[in-house]
Amino acid sequence: MRFDVVTLFPEMFSALTQWGVTGRACEKGLVSVKLWNPRDYCSDPRKTVDDRAYGGGPGMVMMVRPLEDTVSALKASHQAEHIQSGPICLLAPQGERFSQKIATDILHYGNISFICGRYEAIDQRFADRNVDLQLSIGDFVVSGGELPAMAMMDSVIRLIPGALGDDDSAVQDSFMNGLLDHPHYTRPEIYENLSVPDVLLGGHHAKIMDWRRQKSLELTLRLRPDLIESARTKGLLTQEDEQFLRTL
Repeated sequence: MRFDVVTLFPEMFSALTQWGVTGRACEKGLVSVKLWNPRDYCSDPRKTVDDRAYGGGPGMVMMVRPLEDTVSALKASHQAEHIQSGPICLLAPQGERFSQKIATDILHYGNISFICGRYEAIDQRFADRNVDLQLSIGDFVVSGGELPAMAMMDSVIRLIPGALGDDDSAVQDSFMNGLLDHPHYTRPEIYENLSVPDVLLGGHHAKIMDWRRQKSLELTLRLRPDLIESARTKGLLTQEDEQFLRTL
């Protein structure tokens, strides 16, 4: 999987490429991250990438030319390396809400380019001419697209076979089956008079699976009832699931 990231702050991505699960995936060669700084493609001595907004108002706007020249260099590198270019994605508040399904879709692309905006906005003409999709991580504003991009990249990298110590870990993550994950416990068996549920200590795998499924349903219904409705619409709930939900 290859990620191309257009950013004014490429140093930020060392948090993803050098640490933890994502860092190990990069070391193994499962992931490559290429960073592109628009300032490197500016022709003026001051490396100007932003200017005041037409019509007035606070904040600065990222200019079209540096971004387009950066994307042109990015695409040229794909051609030189015989890489099939994936979609160009702008991280933006108006984008589609990122989800586990979208993470899976991105993995299947094999390559995606993220555009990390800064300042007040980017010139709309760049988005109109170059962007294939827009994504958001929620209804709130952050200072730039770098943190949302890293969150999305982390989510995708976890799905790559070999990225996790146990590939089943990704399969059992929250949202993979449309529901929240079940509770987890580890040693000690008793902590401050709080015990691990007996069913997890008995070694009866069928009962453990049933308990985990029911806890997943219970937790999802209590915290994210919208996910229950979505799972029901998608046919992800069994008759046994529905019977259990009616008891809650």
